[in-house]
Amino acid sequence: MMFRTRVLTTLVGLIATIGSGVTARHSFATEAAQPPNVIFIAIDDQNDWIGAFGGHPLAKTPHLDRLAERGTIFLNAHCQAPLCNPSRTSLMLSLRSTTTGIYGLAPWFRTLPQWQDRVTLPQHFKANGYRTLTSGKVYHGGVGGPRMRQREFDVWGPAGGIGVKPEQKLIPPTPMGNHPLMDWGVFPHRDEDKGDYQVASWTVEQIKAAPRDEPFFLAAGFFLPHVPCYATQEWFDLYPDDDSVLPPLAEDEREGTPRFSWYLHWELPEPRLQWLRENDQWRNLVRSYLACTSFVDAQVGRIVAALEEQGLADNTVIVVWGDHGWHLGEKLITGKNTLWDRGTRVPMIFAGPGVTAGGRVTQPAELLDIYPTLIDLCGLPNRDDLEGITLRPQLEDATAARARPAITSHNQGNHGIRSERWRYISYADGTEELYDMVNDPLEWKNLASDPSLAGVVAEHRRWLPKIDVPPAPGSQHRVLTYDPATDHAVWEGQVVTRQDEIPE
Repeated sequence: MMFRTRVLTTLVGLIATIGSGVTARHSFATEAAQPPNVIFIAIDDQNDWIGAFGGHPLAKTPHLDRLAERGTIFLNAHCQAPLCNPSRTSLMLSLRSTTTGIYGLAPWFRTLPQWQDRVTLPQHFKANGYRTLTSGKVYHGGVGGPRMRQREFDVWGPAGGIGVKPEQKLIPPTPMGNHPLMDWGVFPHRDEDKGDYQVASWTVEQIKAAPRDEPFFLAAGFFLPHVPCYATQEWFDLYPDDDSVLPPLAEDEREGTPRFSWYLHWELPEPRLQWLRENDQWRNLVRSYLACTSFVDAQVGRIVAALEEQGLADNTVIVVWGDHGWHLGEKLITGKNTLWDRGTRVPMIFAGPGVTAGGRVTQPAELLDIYPTLIDLCGLPNRDDLEGITLRPQLEDATAARARPAITSHNQGNHGIRSERWRYISYADGTEELYDMVNDPLEWKNLASDPSLAGVVAEHRRWLPKIDVPPAPGSQHRVLTYDPATDHAVWEGQVVTRQDEIPE
């Protein structure tokens, strides 16, 4: 269904929702003894290979699946940038990368004058009476010394990360630099020695020690299934050692995609599918990714169990999210840095007060919607400087319409628009893609040139960001620019022309 045909009815519904929301917040403030707590769980590089999301038929995630039954899941949620730093910056500010100019792994947004004093999601909670705590990977990278850290959260726990590592890499040298993070598999170690286990343990301790007269905003950021995907044998053995674990793909699925699509991941440490096959590593990588997903699921289970044991579950909003998707051979690559569903789609789960149990939302949603949604659910003052919109209508009724699609950008000029049925992609050189996600969910047939779908293309094209700033000063790592006058792209300082061979 076209968005234009739904705008009027959606606006009517939103007006009604806003009115009821004000009433609900007033009622909550006068009747409840304390605002709800917030558990804010980030999972790095987690795609939709989670049982409740149906992304992989063999995925074993019983704890996340139970949480999904308790709450509402967004089956069509998408990041605003398919890379850690810009995605997390977008979520915490509720601003798009096309607004901030943060597209790469640097800079940290506080180094830019226009964002030095911008109020982030946890800061807004802190300013409204919440004790804020964090551990693991929530922001990307460091945020400065103790004084700067104190600005972002009241209490900082363990940094998490990889934890114990093998003495030597487990896989053969990978192309494009043999990056130390490019590794996966099994080696003898204990779960307790992993950074994510320690993050979960610290989070559980904070829940047990939390004062009952002060609401908390408690963030836990899990590193896995980010590479290196190391798993203990227990988790690895959950998945068969055969090709049934491999995702479906078509050998020619990139033939219908523009050459410019390669520029978004021109030369990266993440190996191509060709290397995985030549080195007999495809199945090993997929099993490792699934094993790490199941391990992180167990850590989420420990946190939820602690809430229940402490009697806090009924007055705690839980949100679980991944920062972007991840390819495991699809489109002939591994990693993120794409504008297809595999690169942009993320798991998103809300549970707790104000959230309908068993909800399954197919309307598009965005990570930058988490900020306004949480302050709405918790009855905090609204902000008029956020680009996200509250998901409360969908949390109350999974069938509630939404007025706009999900928008993902990867460097200036490259955008993906995801509606309920369609994915549209526009690259900086003007080339386009369009996929029917109902009849072609794996995005194998590019329909952008089909004249009968010109109206669909035009409808999605109008959602391309009106603000689309160039990379911010200090931008580094995975930064792409394009000069239409010369038809040259520049990838991390390297000029790329139409004649250059695609790196393998």
